[in-house]
Formats: sequence, C-alpha cells, structure tokens
Amino acid sequence: MPTQIKFGTDGWRGVIADDYTFENVRRVGNAIAHYVHKNEDASKGLVVGYDTRFQSRNFAEAISETLASAGIKVRLADDYTPTPALSYAVKNLGATGGVVITSSHNPFNWNGVKYKAGYGGSGTPAIMKAIEAELHSPPLQKAGGNVTEVDFKTPYIAAITNFVDLEVIKKAGFRFAIDAMYGSGRGVLKSIFAANGIDHIEIRGEVNPSFPGINPEPIPPHVAKLQETVVLEQCQAGFAVDGDADRLGAVAEDGSFVDSHKCFCVILEWILKRKQWPGEIVRAYNTTRMLDRIAAKYGRTLHECGIGFKYICDLMLERDILIGGEESGGIGIRRHLPERDGILSSLLLANIMAEEERTLGQLVNALQQEYGPHYYGRLDLHLTNDVKEDAMSRAAEKPAHIGSFKVLDCGTLDGVKFYLDAPKNGNGAEAWVLVRASGTEPLLRIYAEAASPELVSQILSETEAFVKAAASRQAEVVAPTS
Repeated sequence: MPTQIKFGTDGWRGVIADDYTFENVRRVGNAIAHYVHKNEDASKGLVVGYDTRFQSRNFAEAISETLASAGIKVRLADDYTPTPALSYAVKNLGATGGVVITSSHNPFNWNGVKYKAGYGGSGTPAIMKAIEAELHSPPLQKAGGNVTEVDFKTPYIAAITNFVDLEVIKKAGFRFAIDAMYGSGRGVLKSIFAANGIDHIEIRGEVNPSFPGINPEPIPPHVAKLQETVVLEQCQAGFAVDGDADRLGAVAEDGSFVDSHKCFCVILEWILKRKQWPGEIVRAYNTTRMLDRIAAKYGRTLHECGIGFKYICDLMLERDILIGGEESGGIGIRRHLPERDGILSSLLLANIMAEEERTLGQLVNALQQEYGPHYYGRLDLHLTNDVKEDAMSRAAEKPAHIGSFKVLDCGTLDGVKFYLDAPKNGNGAEAWVLVRASGTEPLLRIYAEAASPELVSQILSETEAFVKAAASRQAEVVAPTS
C-alpha cells in the first residue's frame, strides 16, 4: 500500500528515506501533471527549482522527468535557487506553474515539494486540494515534454533590486551581516551588496546539507551565530533567511533578535509614510496587533486571515492588497509578487535604515514608542497526538481562565485564540495567546503577545501548563465569544 502523502499549508513535506522517497516525489509530480492538464494551460510548461538539502537536485530531476513524460515542457534550475526566485520565474516566463524541491525551515533530514501557481505565488487552498486529490491517479504518459536548464537567479536579482535605492544604501555607510543558514539564498544578497559597494559579511554561505548545529529557521536559537557576528563585526544590522529564502529574521546592532513582527511593522510604516503606495493590508492570525495600530493611523483596511501564506496570497488575488505577512517571517509585496520573499525584505530593511539614517535597533525602538510596547513569543511543543488532541478539545471549550489570566474573549479562526486580561504598561499590546495544533505532525504551537517580555514568558508558561494538564480536568465556565 502506498505511503500516505498529506499536504500542509504550502505543499508536502516528509522525512528523507522514510516517506520522502523518489517514488513518492514522482507520485506528487504525477498528481501535479494531472492537475495541470485538467485545470491549466499545460502548453505553457512548468519551472522547477531546488534548495541545498540532501539530494534536492536529484529529486528535482526525478520530478522533472515525471512531468516531462506527461507531455509538459519543464525548465529546470541550473543551480540552487531561492523559492521566491522560482516564483518570479513562473510569472516572468509565463509558465503555468512552478515546483520547488525544499523543506524550507525543517531539520536537515526533511525535504518537500512546494507548488507555485501561474501568478507567481503559493497555490491557493483550492489548487492544493485539487493536486492532493490526484495522488492516486495512474501514471500520465503524453508526448511533447522535455527538460531544459535555465538560470532563474539573474532575472530575479534584477527585479528585486528595482524596489530599492542601492546608491542610498551605499552612501549610508552601514555594515550588514548576512546569514544564508546553509540554504539556497547563499550568495544572492552578498552578490547584490558586493556589486554595489555595500559593506557586508556573509556567514554560513557554504553548501552543507546537514545544517550543522541548526535548523535553517531564522529565529533563536538558530540565529545565535548571526547575533555574535553582528556584534563582533560591528554591523548595524544582520539579516537571516531560511532554507529556501522566502522568510527572514533580523538582528539589531547590539546583537538582539528582531522578530518578523517588528520587521513587518518597520517595512509597513515606511511604505505607508514614505512610499504612500495604495492598498489594503493582510496579516496572519498569529501576528502582532501593532500592525492594526499602524494601519489605523494611516487609514488603511487591515484583514486577518488563517495561518499559511496561501491564505494571504488568496486575498492578494481577490482584493487590492498592498502587503501581507505572517508570523514565521514571510512578507510579500503584491506589486512584485503575491509571494513572501526574505531576500527582498532584507533589502527593504537596509533601504529603510539608509533613508531614515537609523540603525535597525533605533527603528524598532521608535515603533515601540509610537505604537506602544509589543513583545512576542512562541513555544513549539512536541506531544503525542492524544495529548495534542486533548489540549485542543479543552481549549475549544473556552475556559474562563488560562492559568492566572482571565479570558476576556475567544476566537477560532485558526486554532483557539484567547484574549487575556493583563497589564498593558500604558499604551502597550492587548495580551493574547493562541493554541494551534499541527495538522501533519505531533506538534502543538503556542503564540503569545503582551506589553512586556516578562508577561509573554508568563503567558507562555501558564498556557503550556494548560496544554499538558490531565485530560480529565474539566473546562471552567465558558467565556464570552466574539
């Protein structure tokens, strides 16, 4: 019996040599071929890219051969390619879609398959469901397919540099640290800075599929080396992109981590204040509500959506969305692509620093003063499915308290989100905590925001205790619903 392949928020991921095998990669390729022939213009062909993981190039060749045998013309990357560069190639070349062999930020022993639609962004939920429905379809054989190699990075670099003023960045005289995290973003930002005389240093830019000592995810503790480098090399900011370079994290000049929420806020404030580009804003359910305050100040409509960039992309296709972002570091600007891009976001932050003549830390501090103190934290709990399901069941009963915090309201857009009665430290963040179970792994995540780091730690700790409480514990009186 074939191994079960279950699609998550952005495609399929699995453990190499366990469920992620050449056979299963070809099954996914066959499913994509069936979907394309039934629902898209197959004559436009597909583009295929891959990251630096173990045998990613070989898996990319295997899926390309499967697509070609189904009568589809395939353009295959000639080198490790960032996912946003592949997405740009879809739109730039007029392809019907794109495939990326990557497992993004997952540990070294994972790999995956992402699908990008013809508009150059994540496949919508409807597209991903349609592909998943074809997983048991018989092998598709058609004439006319072939595989050719193409450079996707050069046109992508030309496109993203049009969004920034590289001369302004150079004149500012800032020094930047770049952490490629051994991923497919290696050398891209470095080459842009080098070609334009911008002072920089790149770390972890070599290919090492074991990602020694880290997961290629731009959050603590995996950015510790970048934090050390920023301080040691006297940089004014550090930028890290994940394994396939569609997400970012940053480091301020003092070595402190700047999470994706603050990066999103810095970029949003600058776009609305300096660029004044039109459009609405969309954020994922687990992101900072500082964004709401910025949007309100500038009179912009803000939408909240489910977790996963495909939901943001969906809204970008339906409405006049200027920018969208998610907790995990994915930020996308619609006038470029309805797609997240860690490299473009890094360039924008460098441009903002230069134009505002401030370090990254100074920009973040200015936001905290203007919109009130907002602090954020996340816990990833690896639990058995029984414990995970029990916790979500009790959360769904809407308890009146989470630990010592009274629940003021409750939302269920994606997971269960509790709005808490907690100190605001003046004009600080209204506290909330979100409990959300993974649909594909024995994993439960807790996200929290509050007006101080101490409050965030307390909320996370007390929510973890709630999650791990005995299943027999009865939920308290139901809190009011929104």
